[in-house]
Amino acid sequence: MTEPAARAALVLVGTPIGNLGDLTPRAVDELRDATIIAAEDTRRTRQLLTHSGIPAAGRLRAVHAHNEREGAEWVTRAIVDGARVVYATDAGMPGISDPGAHLVRACLDAGLPVEVVPGPSAVLTALVLSGFPTDRFVFEGFPPRKGVARRELFEQLVHEMRPVVLFEAPSRVAATLRDLAAACGPLREVAVARELTKLHEEVWRGTLAAAGDHLAEVAPRGEYVVVLEGAPPPTEADDEAILAALHMALQGGDDRRTAIATVMSRTGASKRRVYDLALTIPR
Repeated sequence: MTEPAARAALVLVGTPIGNLGDLTPRAVDELRDATIIAAEDTRRTRQLLTHSGIPAAGRLRAVHAHNEREGAEWVTRAIVDGARVVYATDAGMPGISDPGAHLVRACLDAGLPVEVVPGPSAVLTALVLSGFPTDRFVFEGFPPRKGVARRELFEQLVHEMRPVVLFEAPSRVAATLRDLAAACGPLREVAVARELTKLHEEVWRGTLAAAGDHLAEVAPRGEYVVVLEGAPPPTEADDEAILAALHMALQGGDDRRTAIATVMSRTGASKRRVYDLALTIPR
């Protein structure tokens, strides 16, 4: 009895985040049997196929962040024509801080089937290694490199009580940890993971202040995953503390509106309460 032919579909395949031995048997089967293998980086995927003894046989096509929309068009056409298209990014699950989400949306909008072969996850690997609570967490991906978006994100993390997982490039991880320390305070705990699942895997744990010292001693290498400890539950500041903070902000050059926003962020007090106390300070 012959086995039924694999149905036409988009198949997202999770690939190893470091250790090639983590490629699952089901992922191997899908890559071997795919009509087309769409890859974020065809060179890296070709290396993975060679390691696993899977012939590329002209099936590799590039779909990355710069051509994802165009790629979605030919992927959907190929599936309509009966192809089983496997999509693999450089590492981990497609669509998580990697291309792939647009392909999924395009196929679903076209009424085409989408399947997933789960695999390794840098997010979950770093989270469970951090030692922080894992029942609830926030994933922010790569933080903005600069500007208002970066500042606003870090301001939001000041009061985030769930652990926060961030990705960062080796060239920017030191700056990100410095900015987190400035926003969240130097004593906030953090786990800094690199080379996950590889021979030289390292997970460093300590305060944000000490993290900067650690990176000054160790040359950044490989992609980093930073897990920030959740903030403690807010404590209600008394009126005296709020007024002192307002005076400090105003004496530091802030206008009244900026001072109110700053004190709200630092104390967790409501806007109405800080505003009413600000009105008691002579202009």
